[in-house]
Amino acid sequence: MRRAGVLAAVFSLPGRYGIGDFGKCAYEFIDMLSGEGLRIWQVLPLNPIGYGHSPYQPYSSEAGDTVYIDLDSLYRDGLLRYLPDPVLSDSIKVDYEEARALKQPYFEEAYGNFSKTADYEEFVSQGWVYPYAVFHALKAKNNDLPWNEWPDQDREWITDRDPDSPVLSGLSDAIGLEMFLQYEFYKQWQQVRAYAHERGVLIMGDIPFYVGQDSLDVWANQEEFLLDSDGYPSFVAGVPPDYFAAEGQRWGNPIYDWEHMEENGFLFWENRLLYTAKLYDMIRIDHFRAFDTYWKVPRSCPTAMVGEWIEAPGYALFDKMLPLLSGTEIIAEDLGDMREEVYTLRDHYSFPGMNVLQFTLLDPGFKIRSNMFVYTGTHDNDTTLGWYRMQTPAEQRKVQIVLLGLQKEEEQRLEREQKWMQAVEELRHLREQLLKPEQAADTPAVSDELFLRMQQLAEITNHAPEPALAANGRIRLPGNVPPIPEEKIPQAFILRALRSEMETCIIPWQDILGLGSEARINVPGIVNEENWRSRMTGFAAFRAAVAEYGAAAKESGR
Repeated sequence: MRRAGVLAAVFSLPGRYGIGDFGKCAYEFIDMLSGEGLRIWQVLPLNPIGYGHSPYQPYSSEAGDTVYIDLDSLYRDGLLRYLPDPVLSDSIKVDYEEARALKQPYFEEAYGNFSKTADYEEFVSQGWVYPYAVFHALKAKNNDLPWNEWPDQDREWITDRDPDSPVLSGLSDAIGLEMFLQYEFYKQWQQVRAYAHERGVLIMGDIPFYVGQDSLDVWANQEEFLLDSDGYPSFVAGVPPDYFAAEGQRWGNPIYDWEHMEENGFLFWENRLLYTAKLYDMIRIDHFRAFDTYWKVPRSCPTAMVGEWIEAPGYALFDKMLPLLSGTEIIAEDLGDMREEVYTLRDHYSFPGMNVLQFTLLDPGFKIRSNMFVYTGTHDNDTTLGWYRMQTPAEQRKVQIVLLGLQKEEEQRLEREQKWMQAVEELRHLREQLLKPEQAADTPAVSDELFLRMQQLAEITNHAPEPALAANGRIRLPGNVPPIPEEKIPQAFILRALRSEMETCIIPWQDILGLGSEARINVPGIVNEENWRSRMTGFAAFRAAVAEYGAAAKESGR
């Protein structure tokens, strides 16, 4: 089935309080997608963000980031007396600290007015909820230090998990508040998801392959990871140098102890995947290749340039997991330099792979399959307009030729250019031979045949083929076809993706709006204040742009 959708992190929506959340903006977004026949909303991980605001370094694989909780919903439930004024900001960047500071007192008020229900009790009975609330409270108690730098009595609480431990003295309110907020997060997200289903929209989530070192996942499951006696990773995760980063990417996540995981039937992964399947209809597994082989970097190495590939038990894991995930579609993020065995693993289970046009548009050797998700870019790419602007004029010309379908005309132009260059070289050679001083006295008259050949060559060289670039550096295309205006490049990429044979097309919201590098979500391998913050300031422009996208999707049979 041919279908189309949009990639948009929840934080990128224009929420009332400076960040996208589970409030009105999420429902409006779903309405826009549904109204245009777009059937998939792909989000980024919703877990509590960790270092550098990255959702790929979360504090838990199961907990949600409470910044997404909608205050209006708490008000409608009678838990708040009044609401704060909306944050009127035209900033294109999320200010997480400001959003949290604004919402926190209202969270505390709502908790004070909340009465436990059977639904709440059922939620908090899950094995991760209370330990996560303790983890959250102990981090605050210890000035946000990582768990393995806490005092021994705090870090060792997880061993017996005693709710009456002196370690938790004075923390009952903080623990109760966090459990309530996790309940509200889950309840509100399920309401958003149910509404999406009513409107014919599926939610596609993203599960990171690795978990964050400073997380409940590692603290509560230390035997599942390769850690030293102090709780630090013996080895860390990453990838070697590729087209994302010249020195590779050293992510710093701890490496799994796969031998131990196999012995216990992959229980850690079972819990992660089953809970993720409660949140999403479709799951994209980030860094899928690590189920085949993963890059193991010594913790002492400052980059990911030094490491080794280690085989992982991917077949054994999926043979165990897939029967438990019936009805949940799995998508393999298979981008980057891969060995053939990665694709064999992917295809063994018929998982769709990915095609990012920024990487493959100019790659004639890339194998396109219908069982693929095609993107213009992902959260790790520059926007398409930003990417295009970074290309040299010669590369931009190649992009234009492919987008305009001028490959045949370009081949003919190159043939003419080759013949012209050969004629110039041959004529130069003949003239040099005739003008050699040592031959001048004895040179016989030029033969008619040679004279005719030189005339032919001169005629060819007098008609130089049109250059690829004009004198001012502007692109010239075969047949003087006008190039696509720069600002229309994102739309041209979108049309190419929609018209491809690949069954599912997902476009980032920034490309739908035709935005430049200022709207980029993430630069891989770099921790800074710009990553993971890009947002819309309103829906007016997006509403018009997504209508064009939806119309094009319908025209392409999606």
